[in-house]
Amino acid sequence: MSREGVVAVALRVMREEGLERVTMRRLAAELDTGPASLYVYVRNTAELHGAMLDELVAELDQPAVQQGEDWREQLIRLLCSCTELLFAYPSLARSVLVLRPSGPHYLRLIDTILGLLLAGDVPIRQAAWGVDMLLQQAISMAAEQGSRDEAADAEGEERALAVAVIEAPSGTYPNIAHVRDEILSGDHEQRMRWCFATIIDGLCATR
Repeated sequence: MSREGVVAVALRVMREEGLERVTMRRLAAELDTGPASLYVYVRNTAELHGAMLDELVAELDQPAVQQGEDWREQLIRLLCSCTELLFAYPSLARSVLVLRPSGPHYLRLIDTILGLLLAGDVPIRQAAWGVDMLLQQAISMAAEQGSRDEAADAEGEERALAVAVIEAPSGTYPNIAHVRDEILSGDHEQRMRWCFATIIDGLCATR
């Protein structure tokens, strides 16, 4: 048994049954050992979740900065890929929102993002602080959208919001009425790309 083995079993259980089934007792049963023995490899559930995220991030394509290609587009594409990877695991995304992952694959992701920001001449402090903002946004979007997709009546809730915006009286909600066509415009990918582009532009402009 090893730390890698514990994490691999945890990922399998999550993929098959959901994160709520990933308990120390369940992992111990899968590995034919006692729960106490697992704490040699992971100190607690939070560390286990961080290690699971680290292994998932290893699946991302993180090429070196490509000279001649727009750094901004490369960064947006990487962040979108990270978000989409976590869409399938909203429970894990919600959990790691309050963690500070530090595994080797996650550090490589941070390093790649920094490289792209620095390639765009983003000042060092803005780049260093911006990494956290960009990754928090990616994880939070995955947690939110994935949770919506899991909801029993997600489509009904979306329709209810659309109807409420469309039918909002202009006398009572003048600003909603003024922009109502745009509130519901754009597909998921467009909005996700726009969100990351807006943060990146802010990092370039805000000191």
